[in-house]
Amino acid sequence: MRRSAEFINGKGCIILHKLHFVLVEPRIPQNTGSIARTCAVTGAALHLIHPLGFRIDDAKLKRAGLDYWDKLDIFHYDNLEAFFAQHPAQTAQNPYFYFTAKTGTAFTDVQYPEETFLFFGREDTGLDDALLKAHPERCVRIPMRETLRCLNLSNSVAVAAYEVLRQHDFAGLTRDGRWAAAEWETHSPGDYDISQI
Repeated sequence: MRRSAEFINGKGCIILHKLHFVLVEPRIPQNTGSIARTCAVTGAALHLIHPLGFRIDDAKLKRAGLDYWDKLDIFHYDNLEAFFAQHPAQTAQNPYFYFTAKTGTAFTDVQYPEETFLFFGREDTGLDDALLKAHPERCVRIPMRETLRCLNLSNSVAVAAYEVLRQHDFAGLTRDGRWAAAEWETHSPGDYDISQI
């Protein structure tokens, strides 16, 4: 039997992800597209819990993800029950964390295990109250001003991703900076003086 983090990708290969994003019934295609790009650059898996608020071939979804769609693994589930049936939480170390504004525990106050699943709810309603009440010790929030409701979903996922990655010293990610194209370096600054335009 495979561990919960092992999946068969579209190429027939077994893959092992350390970081997982579980989007429960996302409604806005641009958010999911941006999250897909975050998954691609961090090596995370994306789990989509249906029903979705858009078609998976939506042009806005594809545009937000740019040309990264073939660089990540996406898994679909008919509902949250189907997800939990396929990926039961380990009893020794529960890897599930639920992001919500309905808790006082900051997302930076917990230690994330090497294999981590981060759950995010619909943009309009968040995660279901019954799910949160069943797992209060696993609920975390991103601090924000009291008078405002929440961050954008894709921004929340990016903030959460890099906290988990930071705790694990950005394992598997490059730290080397480099210019994408350096042809301009041979020119003098005057060649780019926009005041002369």
